[in-house]
Amino acid sequence: MAESVRAVEEAFRERALGTATMPTRLSLSILEKQGWLGVMPAYLAHAGALATKIVTVYQENTTRHGIPTVLALVILNDVETGRVQAIMDGSQITAMRTGAVSGVATKYLARTDASRVGIFGAGVQARKQLQAVCVVRRIRSALVYDTNEKSTKDFIAESARADMTVLATDSPEEVVQKSDIIVTATTSKTPVFSGRHLKPGTHINAIGAFTPDAREVDNETISTSKIVVDSVEAVLAEAGDIIMPLKEGVIQRQNVWAELGEIVSGKKTGRTSNEETTLFKSVGLGIQDAAVAMIVFKKAQSLGVGTQFDLEG
Repeated sequence: MAESVRAVEEAFRERALGTATMPTRLSLSILEKQGWLGVMPAYLAHAGALATKIVTVYQENTTRHGIPTVLALVILNDVETGRVQAIMDGSQITAMRTGAVSGVATKYLARTDASRVGIFGAGVQARKQLQAVCVVRRIRSALVYDTNEKSTKDFIAESARADMTVLATDSPEEVVQKSDIIVTATTSKTPVFSGRHLKPGTHINAIGAFTPDAREVDNETISTSKIVVDSVEAVLAEAGDIIMPLKEGVIQRQNVWAELGEIVSGKKTGRTSNEETTLFKSVGLGIQDAAVAMIVFKKAQSLGVGTQFDLEG
């Protein structure tokens, strides 16, 4: 995860400095199947990464088919010739890069003394979120809320460490009141906590909702936070957490303070005081996938793993 956080941080720096190329994500919904498909190409000049991810999100996969909700494939091309270098499963890459971007946001936006994390959701992504936050802050305790008891127990068993306690709660209010950093990693289409319970100085990573009709944070949270996003263009097209309050007049476009890359590159400031409430909203960008996919590819090469085949034969 530490490698992924560094790679994603540099990807956002490239985006801000103009050495990254990334068109808007192409997506479509398969409403009758509760499904969604996205195609995400990206090029990072400094990292030498050219990749395309094809990802699907089918809400009923786990209950109806016994397979993960999110399925993905990443194709990595040689930047010199355009030839396919690798085809790899993208589900783990998606989980890692989504965790990593929250790690980067936490590095620049959370209080330096933040040590308590509250997590809404106990799935695979919630695990990666906690891992990433632990890379950039000295986390002593984590509090998790999820309506699925088994997922919560599994989360605790897999996340607990000698230097960090991980506990469950059935109270969203307790999560908010006892946390310095809050992560929302759910499939909920409605807010998962009330902003009136937020403490001054809290940082929020909102990463679960990625469609215009879904949101995890309420108007009070949005209206009282310094808002940083992965991409203004992307969130205005896809993120209900931002789109809905904009339509309702709760916030204006200028309330979105910065893109993460602007803060990473020093073009804009991140947190300015311990009392400031900050919120990072991410819908996921192709540059994140390209950055982490390149790490996977280089590791596979160095270890001699993977299956060699000739597409042109």
